[in-house]
Amino acid sequence: MDAPPPLHIAMFPWFAMGHLTPYLHLSNKLALRGHKISFFIPKNTLNKLQYLNLYPNLITFFPITVPHVNGLPLDAETTSDVPFSLVPLIATAMDQTEKDIEILLKEIKPQIVFFDFQYWLPKLTKNLDIKSLQYIILTPVSTAYLGCLQKLSLGKDLTDVDIMKPPSGFPDSCIKFYKHELRFLASTRKIAFGSGVFLFDRLHIGTTSADAVGFKGCNEVDGPYADYIETVFGKPVLLSGPVLPEPTNTTLEEKWISWLKGFENGSVVFCAYGSEGPLEKNQFLELLLGLELTGFPFLAALKPPIGFESIEEALPEGFNERIKGKGIVYGSWIQQQLILEHPSVGCFITHCGAASITEGLVNTCQLVLLPRLGSDHIMNARVMSSKFKVGVEVEKGDEDGLFTKESVCKAAKIVMDDENEIGREVRANHAKMRNFLLSNNLESSCVDSFCQKLYHLF
Repeated sequence: MDAPPPLHIAMFPWFAMGHLTPYLHLSNKLALRGHKISFFIPKNTLNKLQYLNLYPNLITFFPITVPHVNGLPLDAETTSDVPFSLVPLIATAMDQTEKDIEILLKEIKPQIVFFDFQYWLPKLTKNLDIKSLQYIILTPVSTAYLGCLQKLSLGKDLTDVDIMKPPSGFPDSCIKFYKHELRFLASTRKIAFGSGVFLFDRLHIGTTSADAVGFKGCNEVDGPYADYIETVFGKPVLLSGPVLPEPTNTTLEEKWISWLKGFENGSVVFCAYGSEGPLEKNQFLELLLGLELTGFPFLAALKPPIGFESIEEALPEGFNERIKGKGIVYGSWIQQQLILEHPSVGCFITHCGAASITEGLVNTCQLVLLPRLGSDHIMNARVMSSKFKVGVEVEKGDEDGLFTKESVCKAAKIVMDDENEIGREVRANHAKMRNFLLSNNLESSCVDSFCQKLYHLF
């Protein structure tokens, strides 16, 4: 039987580097199998991602002019160009590209479009006789819990009491919430994100309207959640595999090589708290003081706390002098993947974004889970700490959600202590998960299965 002809796939991710990059990683996996990719990207951002295109003969970039919206800096295109408070205006600007996208789709005629936050896209593609797939760069657990809960509630506004109880048939018992998390998750239903639309609705309308839904993940880890979503929403759910970045020729900056090589293997704590959403000052200080309290050398990549322009002005008095030679607080972008690969790094304190979790799992450093307030971060932390037991979550106050320097120190010491019983269990489970994720045929078989299911949409 002849192999089916390659597909022509258009990629239209949300205008954030944390979405554009994994979409391009997936594009490389699909191009390797002969599929043609048309990648829609803000025009001034193109140069930042060009080097990741491993198949320029099959992956073509289509620069998108992002309209200016009142309140945005001139030439702002992605979330990395603006402070967190202005991110909803990037969504407004993206929505204003709809007519241009329609013209482009009519011109290039793809068979299917992958999207995430563009809730209006499925209606547009349906009118053009093009399939749509909402490809969510997260693991499916958040959609399985909150998306299915909303779907089954038939449009009712969900309260914290509603969210406390998993939706009927949810395939897991490990998801438990703090009281402050329940309040937050209920409030996010009404966070405006662009003109006339709430953040949750952007995703939920897309999930409801698309021809299919896709996630990062594999059946062995995420299958029960994917199957549940498929049942509740009544449409195909495709898992692309972990979509690990391909090795590049990029090397770690010399300043980090020089600093890290001064410490024993597995002795450094690396803390990276995401590129968006800074901490309040009190939590910023507790995190740094907790790192100091461990007694381990540490490298913390953090944004300045809310209300501060720089890291330096927010540091505790005398802190730099106390940590000199054994600690660094760094306020700019850092080569996280390469830092995690360095043998001196023994512990990774993460905000629990899906990409960071994966990068931590495929390396030998141990995970300390400190989720930000975001549904996917919270659920990733619970699944990794309670279900798979591959990391230790930092304790927080039930009502206020605050962590302390002592709770940060405690979690780091557990995973770094060879004699600690919990630490031993976590390290053993992490090693098993790492071996599984890096097994030779896992990702290849996942992407092959993903492609086969794409053909079934036609």
